Amino acid sequence: MRQWFKSGDPWIWLIGGAVSISLIMVIGLLLLIAVRGLGHFWQPPIVETTFHDEGQEIVVLGTIRTAETVTAQAVREAGFDVSEGQDLVDRYLFHTGNRDLTGRDFQWFVGDFLDEFRYPDDAIVLERREWGNFFGYLVAIRQGDEIIAEGEEAFAVLPERLARSNDLVADTIRLERYEIGRINFAIERERLEQRRIELDDSLSADEQAERIAASEAEVARLNTEYDVLFQELEQLRASARRDSLVARTSDGREVTINLGEVVRATRANTMSVPDKIGEYVSRFWDFMSGYPREANTEGGIFPAIFGTVMMVFIMSIVVTPFGVLAAIYLREYAKQGPVTRIVRISVNNLAGVPSIVFGVFGLGFFIYFLGGNIDQLFFPERLPAPTFGSPGLIWASLTLALLTLPVVIVSTEEGLTRIPKAMREGSLALGATKAETLWKIIVPVSTPAMMTGLILAVARAAGEVAPLMLVGVVKLAPNLPVDGQFPFIHLERRIMHLGFHIYDVGFQSPNAEAARPLVYATALVLVGLILVLNLTAIAVRNRLRERYKSESD
Repeated sequence: MRQWFKSGDPWIWLIGGAVSISLIMVIGLLLLIAVRGLGHFWQPPIVETTFHDEGQEIVVLGTIRTAETVTAQAVREAGFDVSEGQDLVDRYLFHTGNRDLTGRDFQWFVGDFLDEFRYPDDAIVLERREWGNFFGYLVAIRQGDEIIAEGEEAFAVLPERLARSNDLVADTIRLERYEIGRINFAIERERLEQRRIELDDSLSADEQAERIAASEAEVARLNTEYDVLFQELEQLRASARRDSLVARTSDGREVTINLGEVVRATRANTMSVPDKIGEYVSRFWDFMSGYPREANTEGGIFPAIFGTVMMVFIMSIVVTPFGVLAAIYLREYAKQGPVTRIVRISVNNLAGVPSIVFGVFGLGFFIYFLGGNIDQLFFPERLPAPTFGSPGLIWASLTLALLTLPVVIVSTEEGLTRIPKAMREGSLALGATKAETLWKIIVPVSTPAMMTGLILAVARAAGEVAPLMLVGVVKLAPNLPVDGQFPFIHLERRIMHLGFHIYDVGFQSPNAEAARPLVYATALVLVGLILVLNLTAIAVRNRLRERYKSESD
């Protein structure tokens, strides 16, 4: 046994076992996130049953979110009269929807008080833009005050009418967000131009009056264009409100729902497997490409994806040259002494500073000091409303660049250290200067190490949340940082972020049960995004490594 320990085989098995356990845990976590996240987009069957409690009968209609077995004692403490001979009881969490009518989306029911589950073919679920899902039975389709279809005929008419309403709503959003948004942006620009003219002391009173008059004429023209578009917007809204449906809830109430408020309508119990697959793909695409609704608990996450990618991209552009130049100076030019060693120790310690400290620094230095001075120098007409003196994309990116700078410096310096001394001496012996040796030999060969530092920086930056809450990330950003308005890239705007979206939906949502699947789905998207970014950088690094390896051979 002693000889076996001396051979080192136990430690090899121990390391191999630890690595295997770690891989199993990581893969298990990813599978859990994938199953619970991707399962959110699959349409479950609609269940109807009757709940009996103290002589009352309540018809329950909805989908089963989860089922669990609990102790009978816990159910008794909740007020249910379960027989004394039972130790365990099944209970079901129903997604009953209809929050505008009942005040809640989800409700627990004890299985002992439920009748046999039924799956009615005429049950329908409506995904709405507000108030969550609606569960009920379709009664009729109305156009204005006229009923145009009832019963089974209403199901045949519904898809066409709903597609028309969705197209009109999409046109309304496009007109309001882009066309009217463009005019509002131009009017605001003219207002700031007038303010700039008033603050310009180099202009005479006549010149100021002339320029202000020209600007006011442009504002009048824009207002005229705005009135035309607003009338078109009102017509689109009126057309979208033309069609409606009448539905009956499980308790017999009939309600009228405007089709402009409905995203999709599904008869889940009559759908075939291909139909459900098509519905799944449609819902997943809407989740990836749509905008959030209902306090981020419904809708899509496209602004969060866009904001995350944009922030990481800008961070990479900033941190890579600064980190590489700092590493080159420390390794190739700085005199190796106590001061340099202190700098290296400081860089290594900086990598262990809590991220929230960087957020506080970014808020104080980047936003209040740097951004405030930029506003004073270049945007005085906007004051006291800040432009760069408030959290935004540029400050979030710079804060993350500062946060990941030590990683890039250490990785690049290690790559420079591993370069054989013979390569330097050979280059110098052939007559190259130190600068030529550095930029034509040393830097290209150490490029894979630089890419490794960038990979580690991207992996850490994409998942950070705490500092971003202070320097530019918000719950809901109305506009993307890139649009068709000059200067097209608006670095001062606040953004959404996948990490903060997970935190907000998971811990700040007023409807925790509805938000839980979105937490898993968003987490899966974030992991996938980080994986794609890292694999892209790894592919570039491997290609560079093979290129310089072949050249050295």
